[in-house]
Amino acid sequence: MSNPTASNPIPETRIDQKSLRKSVAAGSIGVLVHWFDWAVYAYLASTIAHVFFPDQDRTAGLLAVFGVFAVSFGMRPIGALIFGTLGDRVGRKRTLSIVILAMSAATLMVGLLPSYGTIGIWAPVLLVVARLVQGLAAGGEFGSAAAFLAEYSPVKRRGFGVSWLEVGSLLGFLLASLAVVMLNGVMSPEAVAEWGWRIPFLVTAPLGVIGFYIRSKIEDTPEFRSLAQLDSVPASPVKEVFTRNWRQLLQTSGIEIMMNVTFYIVLVYLLTYQEETLGWDASTAALLSTAASIGALVLVPVFGALSDRFGRKPLMVGASVLLAVFSYPLFLVMQSGTPWAGAVSTLGLGFILSIILGVHAVTVAELFPTRTRQTGLSIAYSVTAAIFAGTVPYVLTWGIAVTGNLMLPAFYLILVALLGLATMLTVKESKGIDLLRDDIAAAAPRATDGEVRASVTAGDPA
Repeated sequence: MSNPTASNPIPETRIDQKSLRKSVAAGSIGVLVHWFDWAVYAYLASTIAHVFFPDQDRTAGLLAVFGVFAVSFGMRPIGALIFGTLGDRVGRKRTLSIVILAMSAATLMVGLLPSYGTIGIWAPVLLVVARLVQGLAAGGEFGSAAAFLAEYSPVKRRGFGVSWLEVGSLLGFLLASLAVVMLNGVMSPEAVAEWGWRIPFLVTAPLGVIGFYIRSKIEDTPEFRSLAQLDSVPASPVKEVFTRNWRQLLQTSGIEIMMNVTFYIVLVYLLTYQEETLGWDASTAALLSTAASIGALVLVPVFGALSDRFGRKPLMVGASVLLAVFSYPLFLVMQSGTPWAGAVSTLGLGFILSIILGVHAVTVAELFPTRTRQTGLSIAYSVTAAIFAGTVPYVLTWGIAVTGNLMLPAFYLILVALLGLATMLTVKESKGIDLLRDDIAAAAPRATDGEVRASVTAGDPA
């Protein structure tokens, strides 16, 4: 146990390396499962359109698939309210376990669904049901995992620790893109359309079981246990977020809009854009997406660690500026169609995304007090994802079809970059802060300063 100091009056729990590794694995594996499923769905959009909406023309079929994609995002805010409240009232561990089971079951259901040719209209109906369940569970994943990793990570390495949340999501995308490359490489288009597309969805089930096992073996975070010891667990975290933490909610929303839209354009929609709009070979587009995912996989923890040294604000402001300045020229280069242009543009966008992914989660996690952290993060992330990110493939596919303007994705990125920049200018630097600082202040009127500190120390399992 470290001794309290004037600058850090709350004793810091010492987490042994084994527990720390388990916490990182527990926080990351759920987002891996989640984003593997969502990426596979997006990457196989053309095939899924043929299987479940065979009577549509090519564009209409894609719009139908992306419509289901967008509708499932509508369930995220509901999931955020349910799992955010649950996490702030009974702990992070329980929500992490429930969420991964629900996500895995929904993904398995998609892989087992009969086609339109077999059961008719029930095929797309059941597809919608499976995606709605997936969306409900996804609404609780980010807030649970971000709060968990932030509260388990050592204060001086919190940026690095929380960045592993996005390492998990990138691993999910990487595995998904590799799966698509393998499917297209070893199977004929006819075989993929007939049954091969099911394989990636089916392999998610064992990943979910492994994730549930890992999450069931961890303890809850030291901050939440201390909060319970302080008798400061909120009775209505949703109400508290909107009445006391509305400023943090708005700031988190601005940051997450930039992250979500950039994430979905670069790692989800870009594959379809390059294949369907620019006419690239499917294997080439998938290979570039894989390369971008690998690059980001390496860079994200690096930028998370850099935020521990230089601060969250400089990196997020820098990423916003880079996104605003370089989105248009990178998409312009992409349209030339040459291999080097495809590599430069895709990897350039991936580099900017890596900065955002490495720092955004720890930045927003440090905005909220512990008592409403999971609820606030879940609501802001899910609502912005539902409104802005989930509609990205649909809006851009429709917009390009109507206007013929191939630069619409670049304009969208510039817009969200300016929003992110404006938001970050209102955020104070949070590197090295004490996550329980606001909770201690809230508990102080009910007890003397010495009693509060003694309560935290007594609740500390170190």
